[in-house]
Amino acid sequence: MTIRMPMFPLNTVVFPGVTTPLHVFEDRYRELVRHLLAEDDPTRRLFGVTAIREGYEVGDRGVQSLHTTGTVMQLTEVERYDDGRFDIEVVGRQRLRLHELDASGPFPVGVVDLLEEPDTPEAEAEAHRTVATFETYRRRVGELRGGPVLSVALPRDPTYLSWSLATTCLLTLPERQSLLEASDTATRLALLRRSLVNELRAMKAVPSLPATDVARTRWNPN
Repeated sequence: MTIRMPMFPLNTVVFPGVTTPLHVFEDRYRELVRHLLAEDDPTRRLFGVTAIREGYEVGDRGVQSLHTTGTVMQLTEVERYDDGRFDIEVVGRQRLRLHELDASGPFPVGVVDLLEEPDTPEAEAEAHRTVATFETYRRRVGELRGGPVLSVALPRDPTYLSWSLATTCLLTLPERQSLLEASDTATRLALLRRSLVNELRAMKAVPSLPATDVARTRWNPN
């Protein structure tokens, strides 16, 4: 389904199911928040987030400066400041694909397709393999750090599992973007497992290297 949606480009990749805090200080994104708050139904306070490919502003280059696969976010909590800034909390709902970006108005508006997660029968088996690799990874990081780390409760559902692991593991922005762009859950889990294996190899080669840390965002399946 193709729709128009307010857009909020960021210098990071956010995933469905992830709760993210944002500090809003630019005028155009203050206006975006006010636009969302004018919607009486909280479930319709939706906007899109895509990662900035280069630089810090979209500017006149528009969609060329952005990755085109992003995430639909729902505004869930707001704290207003007297000077017009906001601290907000948002949660990822589903993926989107950005086709056009109109920056001529008070805030950017995108033409996007909403992307569904296809069913893949091999996802269950891939989930078991990825969890096994993650447990090895978690133990090795704990040994390096001298105590338990990455102590998260992993979802059983393969799709939720893939987003939870993507959030928990420290990955580069290109790696995170590749996970977001993965065509299905099984492919995403396989990419995650490959990244974990590469990290394990790096830790074996350089045992003192603190290769990872817990992500600052919280994962939420709702």
